[in-house]
Parts: sequence; C-alpha cells; structure tokens
Amino acid sequence: MLCLRGRKLIGVLEVYEATEVNDQLIEGLIRLVPQLSTSALLPDRGVLQEIVSSQACLLLVAVDDNVVVGTLTLALFRIPTGLRAWIEDVVVDESVRGRGVGEALNREAVDRARAAGATTVDLTSRPEREAANRLYSRLGFQQRDTNVYRLSL
Repeated sequence: MLCLRGRKLIGVLEVYEATEVNDQLIEGLIRLVPQLSTSALLPDRGVLQEIVSSQACLLLVAVDDNVVVGTLTLALFRIPTGLRAWIEDVVVDESVRGRGVGEALNREAVDRARAAGATTVDLTSRPEREAANRLYSRLGFQQRDTNVYRLSL
C-alpha cells in the first residue's frame, strides 16, 4: 500500500500525494515514464526519494484498484514576483485514458496550488497531445502567447 497524504476519492480512483517511496510507486513510475518520454531515464528509488522529500514539488499519483495509473508533478517555488505553480510530467497509463484520471490529477494539483497561495498555474503541452490539450482548455487553462526556449546541457 502507498504511504500517501491528502486522499481524494473520485469514483473508484484515488488521487494522493506520494510521501514515501515503495515498490508500488517505483513499479508504477517505471511503467508510466516511457509512456510520457522515450528518451527519459527511468526513475530509481533514489530519484523518487529526492522528489517526495522536496519542499519544492509534490508528486501526485492516481491509484485504481491498488495500481498506480497516473502521475503529475506540481512544482511550487517562490520568486520575487510571487509564488509560482508549475505542472510537469503528467502521464496517464494508456489502459485507462479517457476515464478522467488526467482531470482528477490536474484538479488536485490546482487545488493544492491555490491552497499554497499561488495565483496562477502554468504548464506546457506538445501540440500533438490533442486529448491533453483539450483537457487543459476544458479545465480553464488558457494558451499563452509566449516563446519557450530550451538549452540542452
């Protein structure tokens, strides 16, 4: 069983904040990360421990029938202009897509960002992720006219 905080029941789906790393969490992320990125390294126990111990981010997990079926990372950090909230690495297992898992994860992230004092939540999504982009629009996210830059190191 996952050791989690902040349970929210949505039908038979439960959304939690992971607070401890165990085999169920590791197995879930090893299964899910390749569905998000084929180039990302699989997270190991040490990486996951660093994430769940961080004061700057929350690892939210969606569990259905004791199986991790989705994750989302919410980064919260203070900068001179205020508290920023950023959603990253949203992934829902392909076997349960279309069942509201992504919506449940995002709603929980927004609720937590609001409770922490953030006034906005940002995220990025590739254009080819059409279902995800429809979800974000439906949840009230508005596309911004901005440039995103990346420097590979």
